Amino acid sequence: MPNQLQYETSPYLLQHANNPVDWYPWGEEALNRARDEDKPIIVSIGYSACHWCHVMERESFEKEAVARVMNENFICIKVDREERPDVDAIYMDAVQAMGVQGGWPLNVFLMPDAKPFYGVTYLPPQNWVNLLGNISDAFAEHRDDLARSAEGFATELNLSDAERYGLKEADPLFAPETLDGFYRKVAVKADDEKGGMRRAPKFPMPSIWRFLLRYYAVSGNEGALRQTTLTLDRMALGGIYDQLGGGFARYSTDGEWFAPHFEKMLYDNGQLLTLYAEAYSLTKKTLYKHIVYQTIAFAQRELLSPEGGFYSALDADSEGVEGKFYTFTPAELRETLGADYSWFADLYTSTDDGNWEHGRSILHRTETDDAFAERMGWSLADLNVRLDAAHIRLMRLRNERVRPGLDDKILCSWNGLMLKGLATAYRVFGEPEFLTLALRLGFFLLRNMRDARNGRLWHTYKNGRARQAGFLDDYAAVIDGLLALYQATFTESWLQEADQLTQYVLANFADASQADGADDLLYFTDKNGEELIARRKELFDNVIPSSNSMMAENLYTLSLLLDRPAYADRSDRMLGRVQPLVQQNADYLTNWAALFALRTKPTAEVAIVGPEADRFRAELDGAFYPNKVLCGTTGRSELPLLYQRGPVDDQTTVYVCYNRACQLPVTSIDAVWGLLHKVQ
Repeated sequence: MPNQLQYETSPYLLQHANNPVDWYPWGEEALNRARDEDKPIIVSIGYSACHWCHVMERESFEKEAVARVMNENFICIKVDREERPDVDAIYMDAVQAMGVQGGWPLNVFLMPDAKPFYGVTYLPPQNWVNLLGNISDAFAEHRDDLARSAEGFATELNLSDAERYGLKEADPLFAPETLDGFYRKVAVKADDEKGGMRRAPKFPMPSIWRFLLRYYAVSGNEGALRQTTLTLDRMALGGIYDQLGGGFARYSTDGEWFAPHFEKMLYDNGQLLTLYAEAYSLTKKTLYKHIVYQTIAFAQRELLSPEGGFYSALDADSEGVEGKFYTFTPAELRETLGADYSWFADLYTSTDDGNWEHGRSILHRTETDDAFAERMGWSLADLNVRLDAAHIRLMRLRNERVRPGLDDKILCSWNGLMLKGLATAYRVFGEPEFLTLALRLGFFLLRNMRDARNGRLWHTYKNGRARQAGFLDDYAAVIDGLLALYQATFTESWLQEADQLTQYVLANFADASQADGADDLLYFTDKNGEELIARRKELFDNVIPSSNSMMAENLYTLSLLLDRPAYADRSDRMLGRVQPLVQQNADYLTNWAALFALRTKPTAEVAIVGPEADRFRAELDGAFYPNKVLCGTTGRSELPLLYQRGPVDDQTTVYVCYNRACQLPVTSIDAVWGLLHKVQ
């Protein structure tokens, strides 16, 4: 018989609905039952594209004998970490406080009051059964010890960040030497041979390279640019990137960007669109343009819902085998490519025995098109024709295979990241289709993932139903996307929506306590949401930037576009609070460091007025200059930067301002660049 997960919408939870384990979703029913029956709780946390989550399910959760032990002695709760990042964050923090390396599947044991006392990640079945027995015995025989331990962890989780990290209120230092220190913290850990950070597995970590691009813009440090382009080149050519269909996998299992963990996540691809588009605007590398266009085509083909939102992820596995959909045997390559096999195998490092497991090959390159064409004695145009023909034939073969599973829930925060990526790609390349996708996504988010009654966002959407009160990262990412969409279109409603969401955040996520630890950093959860054993503030930038660092930048941008000094003041207080932490651990707070980089010099407030406002905007966005905000109109506007400003001699006119002091208006792009470079 199906368990209680049968009523959920999360694909990950539904995958477990027919397990013999008596799973419950996180909620009052399960928590009340644990208190009523006085049983310990197992909270098992994962997500649909998690390979080892599926392995543990097959080995343990699908087995009647294992399920019997779990059901008799525990209340069992399954959590989709993407649907409930608040629950995941609390218990991940707890497990790491226990000295256990975090990861998924995350299996945490709680007292009946939901306070944690032990946790593990993946365990093979016999180890898992042994642990269940030991925990059950300990609960029966040493309950007081477990309760004291759980109380200690709960107290630790409830420490404010000010107490935990010794953060004090201070004025931020926007100085080149401060920035140099941040850069050195990152550079010392960077891999200057393979790109990325010096470790395996390798994750894309977009916020690191976003910071280095901004550091380069301020400092002119060629080492920062070289490290960034090395990383972007190697990722784009490596196995982590789908060389046939586009889109990045979640990470490379090795230090070479060769063998990916094949799942594709929306959050990676949305951020990498922004990163590669920005890098193209600086370097003009055709490889980066190719990556942006092909990745958007992948997302449109495989992740776009009919309503305009984007689904969450594609699994690593198909037919129960990791990477089967994306890899090829030498025989398949020979049969499909014929006379083109030899050079294609050379370019993509495939051998006659395969270059990966089970005699299969991952399409992986270390050589650019230019270098390979020169080595072969071909023109670049000739290579492109050959590559296109080979890719089409292999895609035809691949499309006949069983596809990886699709996680078809739509997450608000990840779609905000995608909105920023699409809007940025349009701003850099001017491709109308990119804007169409961005506009559809913007309308989808505001129509389907916002509660019309109170203006709050929903976190997740599926089958026409939105649910779960939004978290701070939902607001931060959507506001960031809306600000990019406004600056791409000059349609003021997008800016107004961003401001309304920001006002909701300040009213419902702020620390309103009068305790010594109260600060201007924002809670991850809405004050009107479910009350858990701790209410946390997210500070550290991971694969996705922290919600507080994103909101600090949103507040600063809005302060300039809407003349809201209070927003900038709050952003500054947030930066001042975390600066000591960034100085110590800049490689874990690179999105904060990127905002420090912007603040080191005055931000250009660029107002464009006149009939060719969009053309001027496109030319300004075509070159890399991150330290600016743009607003514009073809007519009249009440926005502060545009108010009572009009064209000079009926020509499109640009007003460049710094710190609310404006230069003389100019009527050519060259003159605008002259004003910008004067300050830069």
